[in-house]
Amino acid sequence: MISLCFLLLTSLHSALSDSGTVGVNYGRLGDNLPSPSQVVQLLKSQGVTKVKLYDSDSSVLSAFSGSGISLTVGLPNDNLASAAASTSYTDSWVESNILPFHPKTIIEAIAVGNEVFANSATTPTSALLTAMKNVYASLDKHNLSSSIKISSPVALSALNSSYPPSTGAFKPDLIEPVIKPMLQFLNQTNSYIMVNAYPFFAYIDNTDTISLDYALLRNSAAGNPDSGNGLVYKSLFEAQTDAVFAAMSAVGFDDIKIVITETGWPSKGDEKEVGATPENAAAYNGNLVRRVLSGGGTPLRPKDSLNVFLFALFNENQKTGPTSERNYGLYYPNEEKVYDVPLTLDGLNGGQNMTESKAQVPATVVAQTWCVASENVGEEKLQAALDYACGQGGADCRPIQPEAACFNPNTVEAHASYAFNSYYQKNSRLSGSCDFGGAAHVVTQSPKFGSCDFPTGY
Repeated sequence: MISLCFLLLTSLHSALSDSGTVGVNYGRLGDNLPSPSQVVQLLKSQGVTKVKLYDSDSSVLSAFSGSGISLTVGLPNDNLASAAASTSYTDSWVESNILPFHPKTIIEAIAVGNEVFANSATTPTSALLTAMKNVYASLDKHNLSSSIKISSPVALSALNSSYPPSTGAFKPDLIEPVIKPMLQFLNQTNSYIMVNAYPFFAYIDNTDTISLDYALLRNSAAGNPDSGNGLVYKSLFEAQTDAVFAAMSAVGFDDIKIVITETGWPSKGDEKEVGATPENAAAYNGNLVRRVLSGGGTPLRPKDSLNVFLFALFNENQKTGPTSERNYGLYYPNEEKVYDVPLTLDGLNGGQNMTESKAQVPATVVAQTWCVASENVGEEKLQAALDYACGQGGADCRPIQPEAACFNPNTVEAHASYAFNSYYQKNSRLSGSCDFGGAAHVVTQSPKFGSCDFPTGY
């Protein structure tokens, strides 16, 4: 079962081909955050190549100069009315916030406003489309309208229906005034719709009907069939994304791509914010990164790669609202990790971390967990990952050799599970060390394959 085979590299490459991208939101609502130049070094050390900002602060844009990191910058909601009123304003904004920095600082997109529909009481939705068009026209004057995309992040609250995904539909009062004209603009400019999607919110409001495994993208989650489109959904994230695709299709737009500009899970919350723990935050972000970088799309759009921006880089102590709002960060302000989640293919495959950070995963995140083979991934993929674990990965595969204690049951799944767990335990059970291109997942109960005992440490 564990003979080395030439399929190893090709199978692992195939499993991770056509991968999407993982970026990070860099918010600055904190009085104890590192300087922009320190942040750039941190991001580079983690292999991050895409970052989303909420404004266009000159000190931040200057710090990213020459970094090779692509930015999505923001034109805040407070500026929308002025941007919609006249192109003279957007001309000046582009001349002050884009031209002095780009292309040494790579600016690939501008988010015009943020969740405007959710904040319509303070930001009239009527200003959004005109502001987007004016920013586009100002970019066009400098031949930048094709290289810098214009869009606006939309919250899922703009949907009137999202479950099942096939019933996805925008709120009726938004469709004609703003949704359809905005989608027409995105289509004409070859741009994409920005979507902020948080399975966490849906989960805490529906813990009686949504399983935690389903919300955390765990492979062990039971699939939810959608009778409307005949598809089965294994994660709430994919269901939410496809609900937006369905909503766009319902108003006549089938070809616009989605970029998830915010998604994340808090590591701490108020009493009523069920599930806001370091363990769950590590699981959600880790599983999402694995899902994105393993390639492929959603059940409805399987050929479209997923592109996401995790929320957020830091815990920001000046954010208002519930406790969770100040605890979405991957990092504390002192640059120590809240939990360890790999953000690159190297980390995903169990390679060495790209930084020698002394931050450790909280003990609760890694206590009493095992790594096992995922069902329904196919024997060829399992065999390739098994060969990697027992070979280059350095797992202890002696117990699954013929006549050894864990040889029986003599199946690829059983042998792969033992090898994957050995690798996982040897790597201190860090998030990302139980992955193998989507062929493995973490469980919290000791695996049972025959009479074999799976170790929890080496």
